[in-house]
Amino acid sequence: MLISHFLIVAGLLFAIGFFGVMLRTNALVMLMSLELMLNGVNLMLVAFSRQHLNMDGALFVFFSITVAAAEVAVGLAIVVALFRKKQTVDVNAFKTLNN
Repeated sequence: MLISHFLIVAGLLFAIGFFGVMLRTNALVMLMSLELMLNGVNLMLVAFSRQHLNMDGALFVFFSITVAAAEVAVGLAIVVALFRKKQTVDVNAFKTLNN
């Protein structure tokens, strides 16, 4: 396969994730969209790494996925805590947390 195929798929993943973050108000959907953006970047790194016959990009993706797993755990914990406080995951309800 050509690298352009991988770059097109990676760009589509990133674009879908970007528009998901910008257009949605559900915190869980926003977290999933952020993960899509991260996976698009990871796919680009692996594609460029494969093209240049260098494993540095793939190694960086391995660490990136590890950090993403921790980010998801922390993000979901925050969403659960906010849901317990406000009984919703709509980000518009979280503008003020004083009440």
